[in-house]
Amino acid sequence: MGGVSAAAAGLPAAPMVYGIEDRPPLARALVLALQHCLTMFGATVSVPLLLGPMMGMGPAEIAVLVSSVMVCSGVATFLQVTVGTRLPIIQGVSFSFLGTFFAIIAYVKAHPVEGVSQGALTMQYIAGAVLAGAVVETCVGFSGLVGLLRRALSPVVVGPVIMIIGLALFKHGAPKAGQSWAASLPTIIMVFLFSQVLSRRYRVFALFPILLAVLVAFGGCWALSAAGVIPPGHPARVDPGLAASSPWFRADPRDLVFPWGPPRFEAAFFFAILASYLASIVESFGDYHSCSYMSGGGDPTPRQISRGIGAEGLGCLATGLLGGFASTSYSENIGLIGLTRVGSRHVVYLASFLLVAIGLVARFGAFVAAIPGPVVGGLYCALFGLIAAVGIQQLARSDLSSGRNLMIAGFSLFMGLSVPAYFDGSMVGVYPPGGDEVLEAIRARLGGTVADIVKVIGGTGMAVTALIGLALDNLIPGTPEERGIRA
Repeated sequence: MGGVSAAAAGLPAAPMVYGIEDRPPLARALVLALQHCLTMFGATVSVPLLLGPMMGMGPAEIAVLVSSVMVCSGVATFLQVTVGTRLPIIQGVSFSFLGTFFAIIAYVKAHPVEGVSQGALTMQYIAGAVLAGAVVETCVGFSGLVGLLRRALSPVVVGPVIMIIGLALFKHGAPKAGQSWAASLPTIIMVFLFSQVLSRRYRVFALFPILLAVLVAFGGCWALSAAGVIPPGHPARVDPGLAASSPWFRADPRDLVFPWGPPRFEAAFFFAILASYLASIVESFGDYHSCSYMSGGGDPTPRQISRGIGAEGLGCLATGLLGGFASTSYSENIGLIGLTRVGSRHVVYLASFLLVAIGLVARFGAFVAAIPGPVVGGLYCALFGLIAAVGIQQLARSDLSSGRNLMIAGFSLFMGLSVPAYFDGSMVGVYPPGGDEVLEAIRARLGGTVADIVKVIGGTGMAVTALIGLALDNLIPGTPEERGIRA
Protein backbone atom coordinates (compact mmCIF):
# COMPACT_ATOMS: atom_id res chain seq x y z
CA MET A 1 0.00 0.00 0.00
CA GLY A 2 2.43 2.61 -1.20
CA GLY A 3 5.12 1.66 1.33
CA VAL A 4 2.73 1.78 4.32
CA SER A 5 2.84 -1.30 6.54
CA ALA A 6 -0.23 -3.46 6.93
CA ALA A 7 -0.43 -2.66 10.63
CA ALA A 8 -0.22 1.07 10.02
CA ALA A 9 -2.93 0.86 7.38
CA GLY A 10 -5.21 -0.98 9.79
CA LEU A 11 -4.96 -4.26 7.85
CA PRO A 12 -4.33 -7.59 9.60
CA ALA A 13 -0.63 -8.30 10.00
CA ALA A 14 -1.08 -12.08 9.68
CA PRO A 15 -3.28 -14.23 7.39
CA MET A 16 -6.78 -14.96 8.63
CA VAL A 17 -7.56 -18.39 10.00
CA TYR A 18 -11.17 -17.91 8.90
CA GLY A 19 -12.27 -14.98 6.74
CA ILE A 20 -15.64 -13.25 6.66
CA GLU A 21 -17.27 -15.78 4.34
CA ASP A 22 -15.64 -18.90 5.83
CA ARG A 23 -17.63 -21.48 7.82
CA PRO A 24 -15.59 -23.35 10.47
CA PRO A 25 -16.73 -26.86 11.44
CA LEU A 26 -19.80 -26.66 13.67
CA ALA A 27 -18.13 -27.81 16.91
CA ARG A 28 -15.23 -25.39 16.47
CA ALA A 29 -17.59 -22.60 15.41
CA LEU A 30 -19.64 -23.06 18.59
CA VAL A 31 -16.54 -22.77 20.78
CA LEU A 32 -15.43 -19.66 18.90
CA ALA A 33 -18.94 -18.21 19.24
CA LEU A 34 -18.96 -18.87 22.98
CA GLN A 35 -15.66 -17.01 23.21
CA HIS A 36 -17.33 -13.95 21.67
CA CYS A 37 -20.10 -14.20 24.26
CA LEU A 38 -17.60 -14.40 27.11
CA THR A 39 -15.60 -11.45 25.76
CA MET A 40 -18.59 -9.10 25.76
CA PHE A 41 -19.98 -10.46 29.04
CA GLY A 42 -18.14 -8.17 31.46
CA ALA A 43 -19.08 -4.86 29.82
CA THR A 44 -22.65 -5.96 29.08
CA VAL A 45 -23.45 -7.15 32.60
CA SER A 46 -21.82 -4.14 34.27
CA VAL A 47 -24.61 -1.81 33.06
CA PRO A 48 -27.56 -3.61 34.71
CA LEU A 49 -25.42 -4.11 37.83
CA LEU A 50 -24.84 -0.35 37.88
CA LEU A 51 -28.35 0.84 37.05
CA GLY A 52 -30.37 -1.85 38.83
CA PRO A 53 -29.59 -0.72 42.41
CA MET A 54 -29.94 2.94 41.37
CA MET A 55 -33.47 2.14 40.16
CA GLY A 56 -34.30 0.54 43.51
CA MET A 57 -34.34 -2.98 42.12
CA GLY A 58 -33.84 -6.01 44.32
CA PRO A 59 -31.84 -9.10 43.34
CA ALA A 60 -34.85 -10.78 41.67
CA GLU A 61 -35.54 -7.76 39.44
CA ILE A 62 -31.84 -7.36 38.60
CA ALA A 63 -31.78 -11.02 37.57
CA VAL A 64 -34.62 -10.36 35.10
CA LEU A 65 -32.82 -7.24 33.87
CA VAL A 66 -29.60 -9.18 33.21
CA SER A 67 -31.60 -11.86 31.40
CA SER A 68 -33.34 -9.25 29.24
CA VAL A 69 -30.04 -7.54 28.38
CA MET A 70 -28.51 -10.79 27.13
CA VAL A 71 -31.56 -11.60 24.99
CA CYS A 72 -31.51 -8.08 23.55
CA SER A 73 -27.80 -8.37 22.71
CA GLY A 74 -28.44 -11.62 20.85
CA VAL A 75 -31.32 -10.21 18.82
CA ALA A 76 -29.39 -7.01 17.96
CA THR A 77 -26.34 -9.06 16.93
CA PHE A 78 -28.50 -11.26 14.68
CA LEU A 79 -29.92 -8.17 12.94
CA GLN A 80 -26.45 -6.67 12.44
CA VAL A 81 -25.02 -9.86 10.94
CA THR A 82 -27.97 -10.55 8.64
CA VAL A 83 -29.45 -7.23 7.48
CA GLY A 84 -26.79 -4.77 8.71
CA THR A 85 -23.12 -4.59 7.80
CA ARG A 86 -22.92 -8.40 7.59
CA LEU A 87 -19.61 -8.07 9.43
CA PRO A 88 -18.66 -10.31 12.40
CA ILE A 89 -19.51 -7.65 14.97
CA ILE A 90 -21.22 -8.25 18.32
CA GLN A 91 -23.87 -5.85 19.66
CA GLY A 92 -24.17 -5.10 23.36
CA VAL A 93 -25.30 -2.50 25.89
CA SER A 94 -24.03 0.97 25.02
CA PHE A 95 -22.35 3.16 27.66
CA SER A 96 -23.21 6.20 25.51
CA PHE A 97 -26.75 6.18 26.91
CA LEU A 98 -25.88 6.20 30.60
CA GLY A 99 -26.18 9.97 30.99
CA THR A 100 -29.74 9.94 29.71
CA PHE A 101 -30.62 6.92 31.85
CA PHE A 102 -29.30 8.72 34.95
CA ALA A 103 -31.59 11.66 34.13
CA ILE A 104 -34.58 9.31 33.79
CA ILE A 105 -33.77 7.64 37.12
CA ALA A 106 -33.63 11.05 38.84
CA TYR A 107 -36.96 12.05 37.24
CA VAL A 108 -38.72 8.88 38.38
CA LYS A 109 -37.48 9.30 41.95
CA ALA A 110 -39.07 12.76 41.97
CA HIS A 111 -42.28 11.63 40.22
CA PRO A 112 -43.31 8.20 41.59
CA VAL A 113 -46.50 6.49 40.40
CA GLU A 114 -48.66 4.69 42.91
CA GLY A 115 -48.87 0.95 42.34
CA VAL A 116 -45.76 0.80 40.10
CA SER A 117 -42.34 -0.03 41.53
CA GLN A 118 -39.56 2.45 40.97
CA GLY A 119 -37.55 -0.04 38.92
CA ALA A 120 -40.43 -0.97 36.62
CA LEU A 121 -41.47 2.67 36.16
CA THR A 122 -37.91 3.70 35.29
CA MET A 123 -37.62 0.92 32.72
CA GLN A 124 -40.93 1.98 31.17
CA TYR A 125 -39.59 5.50 30.60
CA ILE A 126 -36.27 4.09 29.35
CA ALA A 127 -38.16 1.86 26.91
CA GLY A 128 -40.13 4.85 25.62
CA ALA A 129 -37.01 6.96 25.08
CA VAL A 130 -35.06 4.10 23.47
CA LEU A 131 -37.96 3.22 21.12
CA ALA A 132 -38.49 6.81 20.00
CA GLY A 133 -34.77 7.38 19.41
CA ALA A 134 -34.43 4.02 17.64
CA VAL A 135 -36.94 5.13 15.01
CA VAL A 136 -34.73 8.15 14.28
CA GLU A 137 -31.55 6.03 14.10
CA THR A 138 -33.21 3.51 11.79
CA CYS A 139 -34.33 6.28 9.43
CA VAL A 140 -30.92 7.98 9.53
CA GLY A 141 -29.19 4.68 8.76
CA PHE A 142 -31.29 3.33 5.93
CA SER A 143 -31.71 6.80 4.35
CA GLY A 144 -27.96 7.16 3.86
CA LEU A 145 -27.61 10.34 5.97
CA VAL A 146 -24.71 8.90 7.98
CA GLY A 147 -22.16 10.50 5.66
CA LEU A 148 -23.58 13.96 6.31
CA LEU A 149 -23.65 13.38 10.05
CA ARG A 150 -20.06 12.21 9.98
CA ARG A 151 -18.93 15.52 8.50
CA ALA A 152 -20.80 17.43 11.21
CA LEU A 153 -19.66 15.17 14.08
CA SER A 154 -15.88 15.44 13.96
CA PRO A 155 -13.48 13.99 16.58
CA VAL A 156 -13.44 17.47 18.16
CA VAL A 157 -17.09 16.86 19.10
CA VAL A 158 -17.12 13.12 19.66
CA GLY A 159 -13.94 12.93 21.78
CA PRO A 160 -15.21 15.15 24.63
CA VAL A 161 -18.63 13.44 24.49
CA ILE A 162 -17.04 10.03 25.10
CA MET A 163 -14.78 11.50 27.77
CA ILE A 164 -17.75 12.92 29.65
CA ILE A 165 -19.41 9.49 29.61
CA GLY A 166 -16.52 8.06 31.61
CA LEU A 167 -15.85 11.09 33.83
CA ALA A 168 -19.50 11.50 34.81
CA LEU A 169 -19.45 8.01 36.33
CA PHE A 170 -16.99 8.93 39.08
CA LYS A 171 -19.72 8.76 41.74
CA HIS A 172 -20.11 5.04 41.09
CA GLY A 173 -16.44 4.10 41.44
CA ALA A 174 -14.76 4.57 44.82
CA PRO A 175 -18.02 5.14 46.77
CA LYS A 176 -19.29 1.71 45.69
CA ALA A 177 -15.89 0.04 45.97
CA GLY A 178 -15.44 1.62 49.41
CA GLN A 179 -18.25 -0.48 50.85
CA SER A 180 -15.49 -3.05 51.32
CA TRP A 181 -12.00 -2.27 50.09
CA ALA A 182 -10.98 -5.79 51.11
CA ALA A 183 -13.15 -7.08 48.24
CA SER A 184 -12.79 -4.25 45.71
CA LEU A 185 -9.00 -3.69 45.84
CA PRO A 186 -8.16 -7.30 44.88
CA THR A 187 -10.62 -6.93 41.97
CA ILE A 188 -8.87 -3.78 40.73
CA ILE A 189 -5.43 -5.35 41.14
CA MET A 190 -6.48 -8.47 39.23
CA VAL A 191 -7.94 -6.45 36.35
CA PHE A 192 -4.59 -4.68 35.90
CA LEU A 193 -2.54 -7.82 36.52
CA PHE A 194 -4.54 -9.96 34.08
CA SER A 195 -5.02 -7.36 31.32
CA GLN A 196 -1.64 -5.61 31.38
CA VAL A 197 0.87 -8.15 32.73
CA LEU A 198 -0.20 -11.77 32.40
CA SER A 199 -1.93 -11.12 29.06
CA ARG A 200 1.50 -10.67 27.51
CA ARG A 201 2.41 -14.28 28.33
CA TYR A 202 -0.88 -16.18 28.52
CA ARG A 203 -3.57 -15.87 25.91
CA VAL A 204 -6.43 -16.68 28.27
CA PHE A 205 -5.73 -13.49 30.24
CA ALA A 206 -5.66 -11.45 27.03
CA LEU A 207 -9.08 -12.77 26.07
CA PHE A 208 -10.93 -12.71 29.40
CA PRO A 209 -9.21 -10.36 31.91
CA ILE A 210 -12.42 -8.80 33.25
CA LEU A 211 -14.33 -12.07 33.43
CA LEU A 212 -11.50 -13.87 35.22
CA ALA A 213 -11.04 -11.04 37.72
CA VAL A 214 -14.74 -11.03 38.59
CA LEU A 215 -14.89 -14.82 38.86
CA VAL A 216 -11.87 -15.00 41.19
CA ALA A 217 -13.14 -12.14 43.38
CA PHE A 218 -16.65 -13.60 43.46
CA GLY A 219 -15.27 -17.06 44.29
CA GLY A 220 -13.21 -15.63 47.15
CA CYS A 221 -16.20 -13.77 48.61
CA TRP A 222 -18.37 -16.88 48.27
CA ALA A 223 -15.81 -19.08 50.05
CA LEU A 224 -15.33 -16.58 52.87
CA SER A 225 -19.10 -16.17 53.22
CA ALA A 226 -19.60 -19.93 53.40
CA ALA A 227 -16.86 -20.17 56.04
CA GLY A 228 -18.53 -17.47 58.12
CA VAL A 229 -15.62 -15.04 57.79
CA ILE A 230 -17.88 -12.54 56.01
CA PRO A 231 -20.93 -12.14 58.27
CA PRO A 232 -24.56 -11.73 57.14
CA GLY A 233 -25.40 -8.20 56.11
CA HIS A 234 -21.84 -7.38 55.05
CA PRO A 235 -21.62 -5.74 51.57
CA ALA A 236 -19.13 -8.36 50.37
CA ARG A 237 -21.19 -11.36 51.47
CA VAL A 238 -22.47 -13.73 48.78
CA ASP A 239 -25.92 -15.17 49.27
CA PRO A 240 -26.35 -18.07 46.85
CA GLY A 241 -29.95 -18.57 47.96
CA LEU A 242 -31.45 -16.47 45.16
CA ALA A 243 -29.68 -18.39 42.41
CA ALA A 244 -30.51 -21.75 44.00
CA SER A 245 -34.19 -20.87 44.37
CA SER A 246 -34.56 -19.33 40.90
CA PRO A 247 -36.10 -21.39 38.07
CA TRP A 248 -33.70 -22.54 35.41
CA PHE A 249 -35.57 -20.80 32.60
CA ARG A 250 -37.85 -17.81 32.18
CA ALA A 251 -41.11 -19.73 32.31
CA ASP A 252 -43.64 -17.55 30.45
CA PRO A 253 -42.55 -16.45 26.94
CA ARG A 254 -45.06 -13.58 27.15
CA ASP A 255 -42.86 -11.99 29.81
CA LEU A 256 -40.13 -11.43 27.21
CA VAL A 257 -42.00 -8.53 25.57
CA PHE A 258 -42.37 -5.43 27.77
CA PRO A 259 -41.45 -7.36 30.94
CA TRP A 260 -41.60 -4.09 32.91
CA GLY A 261 -44.94 -2.96 31.49
CA PRO A 262 -45.90 -0.76 28.50
CA PRO A 263 -43.48 2.04 27.59
CA ARG A 264 -44.01 5.61 28.76
CA PHE A 265 -43.01 8.52 26.55
CA GLU A 266 -41.66 11.88 27.69
CA ALA A 267 -40.56 14.55 25.20
CA ALA A 268 -37.64 15.67 27.37
CA PHE A 269 -36.13 12.19 27.38
CA PHE A 270 -36.50 11.88 23.62
CA PHE A 271 -34.44 15.00 22.94
CA ALA A 272 -31.84 14.02 25.53
CA ILE A 273 -31.40 10.52 24.15
CA LEU A 274 -30.78 11.82 20.62
CA ALA A 275 -27.34 12.98 21.80
CA SER A 276 -26.70 9.43 23.00
CA TYR A 277 -27.69 8.01 19.63
CA LEU A 278 -25.42 10.47 17.82
CA ALA A 279 -22.46 9.40 19.96
CA SER A 280 -23.31 5.75 19.39
CA ILE A 281 -23.53 6.25 15.61
CA VAL A 282 -20.09 7.82 15.43
CA GLU A 283 -18.56 5.10 17.63
CA SER A 284 -20.11 2.43 15.42
CA PHE A 285 -18.82 4.18 12.31
CA GLY A 286 -15.29 3.63 13.58
CA ASP A 287 -16.06 0.10 14.78
CA TYR A 288 -17.24 -0.95 11.30
CA HIS A 289 -13.95 0.14 9.80
CA SER A 290 -11.93 -1.61 12.51
CA CYS A 291 -13.95 -4.82 12.22
CA SER A 292 -13.70 -4.89 8.44
CA TYR A 293 -9.93 -4.32 8.59
CA MET A 294 -9.44 -6.99 11.25
CA SER A 295 -11.48 -9.46 9.21
CA GLY A 296 -9.43 -8.82 6.08
CA GLY A 297 -12.22 -7.00 4.26
CA GLY A 298 -10.72 -3.54 3.74
CA ASP A 299 -12.88 -0.40 3.91
CA PRO A 300 -16.63 -0.94 4.43
CA THR A 301 -18.72 0.65 1.71
CA PRO A 302 -20.96 3.67 2.43
CA ARG A 303 -23.99 1.47 1.76
CA GLN A 304 -22.66 -1.12 4.19
CA ILE A 305 -22.21 1.55 6.88
CA SER A 306 -25.72 2.87 6.29
CA ARG A 307 -27.17 -0.63 6.61
CA GLY A 308 -25.20 -1.11 9.81
CA ILE A 309 -26.57 2.04 11.47
CA GLY A 310 -30.07 1.14 10.26
CA ALA A 311 -29.70 -2.33 11.76
CA GLU A 312 -28.51 -0.82 15.05
CA GLY A 313 -31.71 1.21 15.06
CA LEU A 314 -33.71 -1.99 14.56
CA GLY A 315 -31.68 -3.60 17.35
CA CYS A 316 -32.55 -0.72 19.70
CA LEU A 317 -36.21 -1.12 18.75
CA ALA A 318 -35.91 -4.76 19.80
CA THR A 319 -34.21 -3.86 23.09
CA GLY A 320 -37.01 -1.40 23.87
CA LEU A 321 -39.55 -4.16 23.29
CA LEU A 322 -37.65 -6.82 25.22
CA GLY A 323 -36.95 -4.83 28.37
CA GLY A 324 -33.25 -4.02 27.96
CA PHE A 325 -31.14 -0.95 27.19
CA ALA A 326 -29.96 0.47 23.87
CA SER A 327 -27.34 -1.55 21.98
CA THR A 328 -24.30 -0.70 19.88
CA SER A 329 -21.24 -2.34 18.33
CA TYR A 330 -18.65 -3.75 20.75
CA SER A 331 -14.98 -2.93 20.28
CA GLU A 332 -13.96 -5.72 22.69
CA ASN A 333 -15.01 -8.35 20.18
CA ILE A 334 -13.22 -6.60 17.34
CA GLY A 335 -10.04 -6.97 19.37
CA LEU A 336 -10.83 -10.66 19.78
CA ILE A 337 -10.90 -11.04 15.98
CA GLY A 338 -7.44 -9.52 15.84
CA LEU A 339 -6.16 -11.92 18.49
CA THR A 340 -7.68 -15.11 17.10
CA ARG A 341 -7.53 -14.24 13.37
CA VAL A 342 -11.09 -15.57 13.11
CA GLY A 343 -13.30 -13.09 11.26
CA SER A 344 -16.06 -15.47 10.22
CA ARG A 345 -19.54 -13.96 10.04
CA HIS A 346 -20.94 -17.45 10.64
CA VAL A 347 -19.27 -17.60 14.07
CA VAL A 348 -20.92 -14.36 15.23
CA TYR A 349 -24.21 -15.54 13.73
CA LEU A 350 -24.04 -18.54 16.07
CA ALA A 351 -23.01 -16.25 18.93
CA SER A 352 -26.28 -14.32 18.54
CA PHE A 353 -28.27 -17.50 19.24
CA LEU A 354 -26.03 -18.37 22.20
CA LEU A 355 -26.65 -14.92 23.72
CA VAL A 356 -30.41 -15.40 23.46
CA ALA A 357 -30.10 -18.88 24.99
CA ILE A 358 -28.00 -17.52 27.88
CA GLY A 359 -30.57 -14.79 28.45
CA LEU A 360 -33.41 -17.29 28.67
CA VAL A 361 -31.65 -19.09 31.54
CA ALA A 362 -33.13 -17.31 34.55
CA ARG A 363 -30.61 -18.82 36.95
CA PHE A 364 -27.77 -17.16 35.04
CA GLY A 365 -29.25 -13.73 35.74
CA ALA A 366 -29.73 -14.63 39.39
CA PHE A 367 -26.09 -15.73 39.63
CA VAL A 368 -24.91 -12.39 38.20
CA ALA A 369 -27.19 -10.48 40.59
CA ALA A 370 -25.44 -12.21 43.50
CA ILE A 371 -22.06 -10.60 42.70
CA PRO A 372 -21.21 -8.39 45.74
CA GLY A 373 -21.44 -4.62 45.28
CA PRO A 374 -17.80 -3.91 46.26
CA VAL A 375 -16.57 -6.34 43.57
CA VAL A 376 -18.70 -4.51 41.01
CA GLY A 377 -17.38 -1.19 42.34
CA GLY A 378 -13.81 -2.35 41.82
CA LEU A 379 -14.70 -3.30 38.28
CA TYR A 380 -16.12 0.19 37.68
CA CYS A 381 -12.95 1.83 38.99
CA ALA A 382 -10.91 -0.09 36.44
CA LEU A 383 -13.30 0.24 33.49
CA PHE A 384 -14.91 3.67 33.55
CA GLY A 385 -11.63 5.57 33.38
CA LEU A 386 -10.90 3.56 30.24
CA ILE A 387 -14.02 5.05 28.63
CA ALA A 388 -12.64 8.55 29.20
CA ALA A 389 -9.30 7.43 27.76
CA VAL A 390 -11.07 6.23 24.60
CA GLY A 391 -12.48 9.75 24.29
CA ILE A 392 -8.96 11.15 24.46
CA GLN A 393 -7.96 8.70 21.75
CA GLN A 394 -10.85 9.89 19.58
CA LEU A 395 -9.97 13.56 20.15
CA ALA A 396 -6.37 12.81 19.16
CA ARG A 397 -7.57 12.05 15.63
CA SER A 398 -7.97 15.83 15.22
CA ASP A 399 -5.09 18.31 15.15
CA LEU A 400 -4.23 18.83 18.82
CA SER A 401 -1.74 21.56 17.94
CA SER A 402 -4.71 23.68 16.83
CA GLY A 403 -5.80 26.29 19.38
CA ARG A 404 -9.26 26.16 17.77
CA ASN A 405 -9.69 22.48 18.57
CA LEU A 406 -8.31 22.77 22.10
CA MET A 407 -10.63 25.68 22.86
CA ILE A 408 -13.74 23.92 21.55
CA ALA A 409 -12.95 20.56 23.17
CA GLY A 410 -11.95 22.07 26.52
CA PHE A 411 -14.95 24.41 26.73
CA SER A 412 -17.51 21.75 25.75
CA LEU A 413 -16.00 19.26 28.20
CA PHE A 414 -15.93 21.76 31.07
CA MET A 415 -19.51 22.88 30.44
CA GLY A 416 -20.61 19.25 30.26
CA LEU A 417 -19.45 18.91 33.87
CA SER A 418 -20.50 22.37 35.05
CA VAL A 419 -23.97 22.95 33.57
CA PRO A 420 -25.55 19.81 35.15
CA ALA A 421 -24.34 21.06 38.57
CA TYR A 422 -26.15 24.33 37.82
CA PHE A 423 -29.42 22.54 37.11
CA ASP A 424 -29.36 19.74 39.69
CA GLY A 425 -28.91 22.04 42.69
CA SER A 426 -25.70 20.34 43.87
CA MET A 427 -24.02 23.72 44.35
CA VAL A 428 -26.78 25.22 46.47
CA GLY A 429 -25.19 26.72 49.58
CA VAL A 430 -21.92 27.28 47.72
CA TYR A 431 -23.26 29.54 44.98
CA PRO A 432 -26.69 31.17 44.70
CA PRO A 433 -29.02 28.73 42.93
CA GLY A 434 -29.84 29.77 39.38
CA GLY A 435 -31.04 26.67 37.55
CA ASP A 436 -34.43 26.57 39.27
CA GLU A 437 -35.05 30.25 38.55
CA VAL A 438 -34.31 29.75 34.86
CA LEU A 439 -36.59 26.73 34.67
CA GLU A 440 -39.43 28.60 36.39
CA ALA A 441 -39.08 31.46 33.91
CA ILE A 442 -39.19 29.02 30.99
CA ARG A 443 -42.17 27.22 32.48
CA ALA A 444 -44.07 30.49 32.88
CA ARG A 445 -43.39 31.70 29.32
CA LEU A 446 -43.08 28.55 27.21
CA GLY A 447 -44.84 25.85 29.23
CA GLY A 448 -43.91 22.88 31.38
CA THR A 449 -42.91 20.59 28.50
CA VAL A 450 -40.22 22.99 27.26
CA ALA A 451 -38.99 23.48 30.83
CA ASP A 452 -38.72 19.70 31.31
CA ILE A 453 -36.76 19.36 28.06
CA VAL A 454 -34.33 22.09 29.14
CA LYS A 455 -33.95 20.49 32.58
CA VAL A 456 -33.21 17.01 31.24
CA ILE A 457 -30.79 18.20 28.55
CA GLY A 458 -29.14 20.71 30.91
CA GLY A 459 -28.79 18.03 33.57
CA THR A 460 -27.22 15.50 31.16
CA GLY A 461 -23.52 16.22 30.77
CA MET A 462 -23.19 14.28 27.54
CA ALA A 463 -26.04 16.21 25.89
CA VAL A 464 -24.55 19.57 26.97
CA THR A 465 -21.10 18.59 25.70
CA ALA A 466 -22.50 17.32 22.39
CA LEU A 467 -24.65 20.38 21.69
CA ILE A 468 -21.96 22.92 22.57
CA GLY A 469 -19.24 21.04 20.70
CA LEU A 470 -21.47 20.49 17.66
CA ALA A 471 -22.38 24.18 17.44
CA LEU A 472 -18.87 25.55 17.94
CA ASP A 473 -17.12 23.02 15.69
CA ASN A 474 -19.46 23.73 12.80
CA LEU A 475 -19.62 27.52 13.27
CA ILE A 476 -15.93 28.28 13.87
CA PRO A 477 -13.88 27.94 10.65
CA GLY A 478 -11.60 24.93 10.46
CA THR A 479 -10.19 22.73 7.70
CA PRO A 480 -11.29 19.07 7.38
CA GLU A 481 -7.73 18.00 8.22
CA GLU A 482 -7.70 20.23 11.29
CA ARG A 483 -11.06 18.85 12.48
CA GLY A 484 -9.93 15.24 11.94
CA ILE A 485 -12.54 14.24 9.35
CA ARG A 486 -9.97 13.81 6.62
CA ALA A 487 -6.45 12.43 6.95
